[in-house]
Amino acid sequence: MQGALHFLSEYGYIALYLLLAAGIVGIPVPDETLMLTVGGLSVHGHFSYSMVLFVSFFGSMTGMLISYTVGRKVGSNLLQRYGKWIHLPPERLAKAERWFHKYGGLSIVFGYFIPGIRHVTCYFAGVTRVPFAKYLCFAASGALIWCFVFITLGRFVGSNWNVIHRFVRHHMVHSISIIAILILVIALILVRRKKAA
Repeated sequence: MQGALHFLSEYGYIALYLLLAAGIVGIPVPDETLMLTVGGLSVHGHFSYSMVLFVSFFGSMTGMLISYTVGRKVGSNLLQRYGKWIHLPPERLAKAERWFHKYGGLSIVFGYFIPGIRHVTCYFAGVTRVPFAKYLCFAASGALIWCFVFITLGRFVGSNWNVIHRFVRHHMVHSISIIAILILVIALILVRRKKAA
């Protein structure tokens, strides 16, 4: 994360675009943390909120289009040839393709929010040859929602940090006590069930 933040501080919006594109392709970049950070920094004028949203969206879409293209060009041949080694023989691959054509749109949209899944869905959309226009529609919808949620959340936290910090500090003892009691109750229930069994 330190390297990503240093790159961001040096090159600004270009770094944000490149980092998010690389993160979607599969290079380990802390995408959500990055967007929360720039969202928070937009409160203090270091970045423009609208520009951060715009650049993040296009960075994400660039990564999604690269992944889709790679999946479409080489993924299908690789899976046909080597799929059995990763437990995807042709019949299972055909079943996965049918499932993806039926539900793939939702997995593309909501897959953004699950690290690892968002990287796989874009490649698999290319492998299963989801029509480009359909893919673009789902990928763009997901990217817009994903970027908006994390950047806006970062902006909200950044603008209300003092209030949030005071609230957490004031209620920390109560919160820790409640969590400890809940853990104790759950542990007692599990022990009793184990003894009963």
